[in-house]
Amino acid sequence: MSKTSKKRITAGSWDEARELVWRYRHRLVFGLAMMLVSRAAGLVLPAMSQYVIDDVIPSGRADRLLWLGALGIGATIVQAATSFGLSQVLGVAAQRAITEMRKKVMTHVSRLPIRYFDSTQTGVLISRIMTDAEGIRNLVGTGLAQLVGGVVTASIALTWLFYLNWRLTTMTLAILIVLGVAMAMAFSRLRPVFRERGKINAEVTGRLGETLSGIRIVKAYAVERREQLVFARGAHRLFRNVAKAVIGVSAVSSVATLVIGIIGALMIVLGGQALMDGTWTIGAMLQYILFTGMAIAPVIQISSIGTQITEAFAGLDRIREIRQMTTEIEEDETRDSLEQLT
Repeated sequence: MSKTSKKRITAGSWDEARELVWRYRHRLVFGLAMMLVSRAAGLVLPAMSQYVIDDVIPSGRADRLLWLGALGIGATIVQAATSFGLSQVLGVAAQRAITEMRKKVMTHVSRLPIRYFDSTQTGVLISRIMTDAEGIRNLVGTGLAQLVGGVVTASIALTWLFYLNWRLTTMTLAILIVLGVAMAMAFSRLRPVFRERGKINAEVTGRLGETLSGIRIVKAYAVERREQLVFARGAHRLFRNVAKAVIGVSAVSSVATLVIGIIGALMIVLGGQALMDGTWTIGAMLQYILFTGMAIAPVIQISSIGTQITEAFAGLDRIREIRQMTTEIEEDETRDSLEQLT
C-alpha cells in the first residue's frame, strides 16, 4: 500500500472515530459526568488528611474523627456507585457500537464484486468483520472516559500541589511533560504495529480455516507438510509482531516507573527539607504525597489506555480500507444501460 493511501486511510479512521463519538455523545456525556463525580469523591479522603493529622488528632477531638470517617465512607460509596454505573452506561454503548459496525462492514463486504472473494480468503473476511470492530469499545466505552477523567483529576491535583509547594511541583510537572511526550512518540510508532497485527492474524486465520475445511483435499494431494510450513511462517510473523508491541509497551511502562522513582526521590529531598525548615507540617507532607499519587496515576493509566485506543484506531484503519472498496452497485453506476436485448 502506498504512503499516500496510508495517509488517506488514517485520516479516514479519524473521521470514523468522530462519527462514533458523535453518535453516542449522549451516553458519553452522561458517562463523563459520572466519571467527574467519581473523581471528585476520590479527592475527599486526600483533602482531609492534613486537617486530621495537624488539627483533629493533636486537639483530641474524637467526635470530629467520627464525622470525618462517615464523610470518607460516604465519598467512597459515591465513588463505587458511579464507577459501577459508568461501566453499565458506556459498556452497553460500546457493545452496541461494535454490533452496528459489524453490520455495516458485513453489508459492504456482501456487495463487493465476485473477483474480490476469489482473491481473498474467507477467514480473512471473517476477521475483518468480527475482530477489527472490537477496538471500538475503547472509544465509546470506558477507555475514553477514564482518559478524560484522569486528565481532570491530574489537573485538580496539580493545582493544589502548586499551592502546597510550587518549586517541587514545577519539577514534577516538567518530568511528567517529558513522560507525556515520550508516550506520544511511542504510541505513534506502535499504531502501525497493531494495524499490521490485525492483517497478519487475518491471513493466518484465513489460511488455517481453509486448510481445515478442505482437509480431505489436503490429504488427497499429500500436502500436509506444505500447509504446516505455511502456518509456521505465519505464526512466527505474528509472534514477531506481538513481541515488538510487547517491547514497546513495556518500554513505556518502564519509563513511567522510572519517573515515579525520580519524583519520589525529589519528594524525599525537598519535602524533608521543608519539614526541617518548618514550612511544612507532617500533615502537609502526607497530603502532598497523596495528591502527587493522584496526579501521577492518570499518567500511568495512559500507558494502558493509550495502547487500547491505538488498537481501536488500527482497527478503524482496516475497516475504513475495506469500506472504501468499490461495490458492484457503484460499478454499475458507471456503466451504460442496455436498451434492448437481441
